[in-house]
Amino acid sequence: MEKQIQDDFKFVQKDRSELQDSISRPSLTYFQDVRKRLFKNKIAMISLFILLFIVLVAIFAPFISVHDPNAQNASIANLPPKIGNLNIPGFNGMKNSGGVLTDAYQAAHVASGKYYIFGTDYLGRDLFARVVYGTRLSLLVAVIATLIDLLIGIPYGIISGYAGGKLDLFLQRIVEIISSIPNLIVVILLLLILKPGIVSIILAIAFTGWVTMSRLIRAQTLGLKTQEYILAAKTLGVSSTRIAIKHLIPNLTSTIIIQTMFTIPSAIFFEAFLSFIGIGIPAPNASLGTLLNDGQKAFHFLPYQMWIPAIVLSLIMITANLLADGLRDAFDPKSN
Repeated sequence: MEKQIQDDFKFVQKDRSELQDSISRPSLTYFQDVRKRLFKNKIAMISLFILLFIVLVAIFAPFISVHDPNAQNASIANLPPKIGNLNIPGFNGMKNSGGVLTDAYQAAHVASGKYYIFGTDYLGRDLFARVVYGTRLSLLVAVIATLIDLLIGIPYGIISGYAGGKLDLFLQRIVEIISSIPNLIVVILLLLILKPGIVSIILAIAFTGWVTMSRLIRAQTLGLKTQEYILAAKTLGVSSTRIAIKHLIPNLTSTIIIQTMFTIPSAIFFEAFLSFIGIGIPAPNASLGTLLNDGQKAFHFLPYQMWIPAIVLSLIMITANLLADGLRDAFDPKSN
């Protein structure tokens, strides 16, 4: 009877304890987990690809643009955008003159097969070349601002938070004084000494741009320095510099990366604002701000001269902020 029961019935799982102890999926490191969460964020990934495309176009500007961005030719001034012989509305070289559509390229006697993707400005300069080189200059300002943010903000925040006491109190009073001065006032004061240009903009960013990074790093350091591994390292006689490099900075990576991504669009917008009001990049050099300033003068008649740089600037601002949000969610899922 017992044998018959054994033949009719069999155990599906003989030992459940083995299954309970087994690992259903491979373990991931912290950064592998971050990368996995970031790749699942479709908006952040789309923003990343768009931003990378804009950056690559700006880097390889001399190979992409066939025209000199500062070369003037009054005979082809204010030509509308045109892409080959494609009859794409807005990019077919047609110009509205008194309600009548005319071929602006034929009227200006432009050689056959020659066209301008984004048209030309009031001096006959290739707008595509100026947008590409202008984006390159704006990104250069952002990169320098980011480096200043890292080189000044991180050490300042770590020293202030790790040292504590009177030194922390003194350093934070300096931060409060600097943060109370508007950036525009700093730029105006620099213009009394320096000429308008990229140097004055960089110095203005260097004067106040690192404050936010230092405050965030200080706040994180205040929490990290009470952790057991930091106290153990201090007990073993490890120097403060080595503790900062080996323990503090690796644990501050997420804060540094996220804040860096927010610094880039802020610096680009700051440069565009200064150039737009006429105290930024001087002529004939192009930046997104100067292109917006030139385009708004003829916006009612030639709207493409303002819309195109405005779209590029908006894409950089939006994609950088969306990518920063995605990185923040990937590094800290609890922030959702």
